[in-house]
This record gives sequence, structure tokens and C-alpha cells, in this order.
Amino acid sequence: MAIEAFDRVHLDGTGIDRITEDEVVAVVRESLARGRGGRIITPNVDILRRVSVDPDVRRHLDDADLIVADGMPLVWASRLGGSPLPERVAGSSLIWSLAAGLGRDTRSIFVIGGTPCPTPAPAAVSSPAARTTREASATRTTREAAANPAARIRTTAVRSRAATARAHATIAKARAAAAKNDSMPEDLQTSPVADKHRVVCGTPAAEGKAAPAADGRAAPAVEGGAIRVPDDGAARAAARLARASPGLRIAGALSPAYGFEEDEAGYAEVCDRVIAARPDLVFVGLGFPKQEVVIERLRPELPNTWFVGCGAAVNFVAGDVARAPRWMQRTGLEWAHRLGAEPRRLAGRYLRHDAPYALRLLVSAPRSRS
Repeated sequence: MAIEAFDRVHLDGTGIDRITEDEVVAVVRESLARGRGGRIITPNVDILRRVSVDPDVRRHLDDADLIVADGMPLVWASRLGGSPLPERVAGSSLIWSLAAGLGRDTRSIFVIGGTPCPTPAPAAVSSPAARTTREASATRTTREAAANPAARIRTTAVRSRAATARAHATIAKARAAAAKNDSMPEDLQTSPVADKHRVVCGTPAAEGKAAPAADGRAAPAVEGGAIRVPDDGAARAAARLARASPGLRIAGALSPAYGFEEDEAGYAEVCDRVIAARPDLVFVGLGFPKQEVVIERLRPELPNTWFVGCGAAVNFVAGDVARAPRWMQRTGLEWAHRLGAEPRRLAGRYLRHDAPYALRLLVSAPRSRS
């Protein structure tokens, strides 16, 4: 199957391939078998709107080998225009199907994006005077407790309640993280962590099991019953993709620090790690158009590699962000779910810009047909 075999439906001057998700996977697998790389872009209403007004953004679509519709309004507009797209091909679904397809060929992927592991706060440097004050206070408390049994009992009770509260807070966070995995296959959803376990920098692993590492192997448990899990969102996403896709190899996973693109040395280090890994496919989930700029920089160095700008898909797979229920995905209401989850970040974009543009796109579609 050749990429040129698919015709394009034009929406507001942008050509979108009339192709299904299964066909996308088949194209990528065949192209890799022939030693040919490529690039997939999954425009939604917001991207289509930006492309219509910004030539600098359009260059990314002009460079793409496959352009698929990641948005039901685009599918509806194509139907009203008389050239229907067969289905929505969302980046958040494509990440699973492409990983499974490459697993059948024992090929490799690299995952970029997701939530970076929090950087531990530096230890505060105490002055000699402050240390002396704390030591004197601790000594006084110890003497009072020794002299007064009731005070000793109260001190012990307070410390016990504080420790219990901290334990309950840790467990609640672990269970909340596990509950977010509703968008993943059922066999990949993490179960709540047992009270006897601790969570080490990441989402909880299943009770009594170590979480899979980024290369698909189980990570060892650490002392005291703690379960060590991958540190950042990209590593957690890669681990789940490897578990769901037998044969898939993980070439690497990287969650760059926020604002990494503003530091040329850090930017170059990210690119160098991907290039050195020589993956067959790279998922870049940094948001449009930042992810497209990264792909643009990597493509000349990896001409036999496929690239997919997948937006929030890495966060979905990692379990850091819950995807909308399937009925909302099918009915074109996934945007409403995301708006409810992140109103401050998305309200202006969705309500002020994207909704009016989508309405104009749908209204103008029948006129373009005639």
C-alpha cells in the first residue's frame, strides 16, 4: 500500500487523507519495511484554525506524509461537503494501534513528552543559630515529656495521628492516580496500592507486583515494601505500550523539563538522545506546534524513522490525564471533557476561537459541495 493511493479531502484549504486508523498502521509498517520514514500530523479544529491564518504553521502540514482528522467536526464537515472522511483518527488512539503494529514487526519506538518527574527541592541550609534553637527546643520537649507522663502520651498521640494522616494522604493519591486510567485497556489499568506499600515518584504499580520498566521488564521492588516505578510520564507511557504490544522494543523515553526548548544545550541533548537511539518510530507529545518543531529538527537526522505529533496522548497513556469516556469520543464531545478538566488553560481557546471556527467550517461545507 503506497501513501499516494489515498486521495485528500480539502477543508478550508487543508488536504486531509481519506484513510482509516488501520490503514495508517499498514502504511507505516510497509514504509518501514522498505526503509522509508515519514511524518504523521493529526489536525483537529484548533490546528486547522491556526493553519488557516498562519503560513508558518502551515509549513508543518506541507511537510507531512499523512494528515489525518483528529476531530469529529472535521469528519462532519467532510460529510456535509460531499467527500466524507471514513472516520476520526485520533492521535490518542493511534499511539496504541501503531505501537501494536510495530510490535508485530519487533520494531522500536521512542516516546517524548509526558509529565517530568518532580525535581526534589534543595535542602534548606540552616544557620548555626537556627540549629541551636531547634536543638534546644527538642531537648526541652524531651525533658518535659520525661517529667510529665501525660505530656509524653499527648506527644506520642500527636505524632501517631500525623503519621497516619500522611499515610492516608499517600494512599489517596495513589488510588486517584489509578482511577485515572479509564482510557486504557482494562488489563493495563493499575489497581489501588495496598496500604503496606509506598509509591516512589510515579504512578502506583499493581498490588504485590513491580511496575514494568521502560524496556518492558519489571522493575525491582525496593526496601520496606516500596515499589519502584518509572519516574516520568514518558517512561510510564512506554512501559504500558510495551506491555500491551508483544514484540515492541522501547528505544527510549524522555520527558523534557518544561521550557527545555529555550535552552539550546538542553534542546540539543534531547535531540541527540533520540538520534543516538535510532528508533523506528517517535511519538512526540509536546503539544502543537512545539512538537512539530522538534520533529522538524529530528527528521533530517533520522530519514528512515516515522514521527507522530500526538499532543496529550502520552499523558493519557501514562495515566496522568484521564481521557474522555468512549461515548464522548464517538459523539464529538471529547473537547467538553477536556474543557471541564482544564478550564483555565482551555476555555479561551475552545470557546473564543475554536467553537466559532468550527461553526463556520460546518456552515460553509455545503456551499463548497455545490
